Amino acid sequence: MHEMALSESMILIIEQEAVRQRFDRVKTVCLEIGVLSHAEPEAMGFCFEAVSRGTVAEGARLEIQRPPGEAWCMDCAGTIEIARRFDPCPRCGGHQLQVTGGEELRVKELEVV
Repeated sequence: MHEMALSESMILIIEQEAVRQRFDRVKTVCLEIGVLSHAEPEAMGFCFEAVSRGTVAEGARLEIQRPPGEAWCMDCAGTIEIARRFDPCPRCGGHQLQVTGGEELRVKELEVV
């Protein structure tokens, strides 16, 4: 389960920011997990709760946003939304797609005290 390692890295980033920005506790973590990112939101929530124990993020609420997958279709020259990699273009049926969004996995913002 790579979500555990991802959550550990997220806590490391949060702890570093706590030192740098001098805050004591995190109330909310807003996390973007793009639909094409290969990370499961439910698993991230479970792992975040487990690895945040004893840190400045213990008890913090995890808000997860799910940006859609986006691609540029080289056949019809348009930006389209895709649900999965290798799906055809919903406009022209072409398969020459360059993914341009939906791969994000980032801490977007923190609410701290």
